[in-house]
Amino acid sequence: MSNGPEIWIIICALGAGTFLIRFSFLGLMQGRTFPDWAMRLLRYVPVAVLPGLVAPLVVWPDATGGEMDPARMGAALAALLLGALTRNVLGAMAGGMIALYVLLWAL
Repeated sequence: MSNGPEIWIIICALGAGTFLIRFSFLGLMQGRTFPDWAMRLLRYVPVAVLPGLVAPLVVWPDATGGEMDPARMGAALAALLLGALTRNVLGAMAGGMIALYVLLWAL
């Protein structure tokens, strides 16, 4: 694999694009208040992003060659149940990790 200037141009362009997208929303709104409806919707962003990041790791994990794994599915269900019962994101994540390690050890 070559480490020519093309890769650095691509990395810098993607970094600048990411910065500009975020700055256009956050930086330009500095000193202004968001409307109530926008603040209400922004509260749901972490709840919407986290499952999008985790779901592919549960359904198509690289560790198993892309096949579903009962241990990972069980850990995801345990985390979902803990999150629904306790309404605590960190507790659900910790419970899911513990369930994953216990299920990997048991299976």
